[in-house]
Amino acid sequence: MNRNWIKVFVAAFLEVFWVIGLTHAYDFWTWTGTVIAIVISNYLMITAAQVLPAGTVYAVFVGLGTAGTVIAGILFFGESFKWGKIILIITLLSGVIGLKLVTPDKSEEGAES
Repeated sequence: MNRNWIKVFVAAFLEVFWVIGLTHAYDFWTWTGTVIAIVISNYLMITAAQVLPAGTVYAVFVGLGTAGTVIAGILFFGESFKWGKIILIITLLSGVIGLKLVTPDKSEEGAES
């Protein structure tokens, strides 16, 4: 896995925090943390998309962020646990992992030619 995919995964991890922050921020410091997470998350996603296919980067970013946000909601915020949610999250993650696996890095494409 190259540095750009790591940027996408870190960006998705931060996305979970800023989505939670949009719901639960209540003072200057929590809003500041939320805004910082938004800026860093989007910066990492954009810089990765300059090298990797933008559609795949965005799909992985949103898919992992969505899965992380739903799981965090269940674990930390009392959202209902339903097997249907878990099955759908597994399906979503399967698609995201599949997209990542079938998308070649630009450096690998040059090596194959």
